[in-house]
Amino acid sequence: MATPAHAAGPRSCSEVYNNPVGDSDPTARHTISEVAAASGLTAHTLRWYERIGLLDPVDRAAGGQRRYCDADLHRLAFLGKLRLTGMSVADMLRYVDMVRRGEQTYEERRQLLETQREEVRQRIADLRATLAVLDYKIDLYAGRTADDTGAPDRRRNHRVEEEHIA
Repeated sequence: MATPAHAAGPRSCSEVYNNPVGDSDPTARHTISEVAAASGLTAHTLRWYERIGLLDPVDRAAGGQRRYCDADLHRLAFLGKLRLTGMSVADMLRYVDMVRRGEQTYEERRQLLETQREEVRQRIADLRATLAVLDYKIDLYAGRTADDTGAPDRRRNHRVEEEHIA
């Protein structure tokens, strides 16, 4: 039988955010400043995420301060990954809404993520092509491109550079 992640003791805010797997401790114990530090988001952004519905309403301590549980950190970590893909906040909201509606939205969620994956793959291809151009230019300036004899020709390289400024 699997042991819950919190059975060995609660993990720190950073540990949960950076490794959002396994059972989440339902105890609302992480402060907004801890979550901000772990996630790289500002407290303002965390409150905004809650206000617009990307996060469920966060529990409050007796004094009214927000207290986040591990599940909140798991969601924030996933939302952070979606943002890294370039997904819009509107699409993130659509995704979170589908999660709230349950299993009947699995197909819609899959389609949304597949579309996003294709956009990421295209950006990766674009970045690889850009990297190849940068590598070529760096080699050109370092005199590492060869003339027809195989020997570096710095004058030829600069002449080619002037003809192909991009």
